[in-house]
Amino acid sequence: MPRDANSGGAVFGGWTLSQMDLAGGTFAAERAEGQVATVAIEAMRFLRPVSVGDEVSCYCSLEDAGGTSLTVKVETWARGRGRGKAPEKVTEGVFTFVALGEDGRPRKIPAGHTETSGGGG
Repeated sequence: MPRDANSGGAVFGGWTLSQMDLAGGTFAAERAEGQVATVAIEAMRFLRPVSVGDEVSCYCSLEDAGGTSLTVKVETWARGRGRGKAPEKVTEGVFTFVALGEDGRPRKIPAGHTETSGGGG
């Protein structure tokens, strides 16, 4: 939306970051079988601007897993709307999420949900 962009028509990096956090959090929550919270964002790289009207997709892969945390690589790809262009990677980052119990404190991730061989999401 125009409110999410600068005067040159490029989408703010913060908007893109929030979409990546949503995608990574959903991916992590599936594996943790419950609520997760973002605890760190590392290695963020903005490779090219996203324009208002671009179609944006986020792809996630599990980088690492511990007893209570998951590290997820998130790649963002954009395709120019109506221009028939092939998608281009525009942003990538590594997000760490911690699994939370009902009390809001870290909890163990169920066994079998921390394999790093899984793909996108």
